[in-house]
Amino acid sequence: MSESCSHNCESCSANCGERTAESLLAPLNVNSSVKKVIGVVSGKGGVGKSLVTSLLAVKASREGYKTAILDADITGPSIPKAFGVHGPATATEEAILPVASQTGIKIMSLNLLTADETDPVIWRGPVIAGTVKQFWSDVIWENVDYMFIDMPPGTGDVPLTVFQSIPVDGIVIVTTPQELVGMIVEKAVKMAGMMNIPVLALVENMSYITCPDCGKKLSVFGESRLEEAQKAYGIPVSAQIPIDSRLAKACDKGMIELFDGNWLDTVFDKIK
Repeated sequence: MSESCSHNCESCSANCGERTAESLLAPLNVNSSVKKVIGVVSGKGGVGKSLVTSLLAVKASREGYKTAILDADITGPSIPKAFGVHGPATATEEAILPVASQTGIKIMSLNLLTADETDPVIWRGPVIAGTVKQFWSDVIWENVDYMFIDMPPGTGDVPLTVFQSIPVDGIVIVTTPQELVGMIVEKAVKMAGMMNIPVLALVENMSYITCPDCGKKLSVFGESRLEEAQKAYGIPVSAQIPIDSRLAKACDKGMIELFDGNWLDTVFDKIK
């Protein structure tokens, strides 16, 4: 490190010993305060990652914590619909203000900034990644206890940007019972390990359906391998969410905050 070092690694080309991965972190807005950040990830799309994000945020809010959701799934944002919130988001001269849900959960999503919620986002990776960083730096997240980041599926540009630019305290991996997903889960676990971010829990969505007549649990997509995966990857907590038409209706009607289910209680206990 030279005597003229400004301690701003982003604007420096020197390759010195003081340059660390932490220097890649994007600054939080000066008016923001976020105590804990949890990423919700999946190795593939369509497994219910946004549902798990929503349920965890609702759980945190019900326990009295000030909660926020950063929707990093830029090309497929579904968080606003689940909570029944609509744009446009407002702004001051200094920053953008998140939109609050019925129970006060603060949400920022691209759907809250576009003229039409159905407009497609036809952007290349760097632009999408830059937007996620702006959601962290240019939005006022006031006195947030828990922020949940709804990540896009896979291990591409945006997950990498989130892990490098935002101080993520841990991740929750969402999967389904199909055998193929086992390999995909392993990719997510390995990526978290490479980024030195702990995997806090594994959630298996669409795990079973309960027979309305006899109450028996039926494994529609095959027998669960949740416990096997949890042990194989050393994940401390796991949970199962059943196929429940009431959940789908709650999300479609923007009423996820009114849904009552305790499937993720142990997951949130681990997050705390």
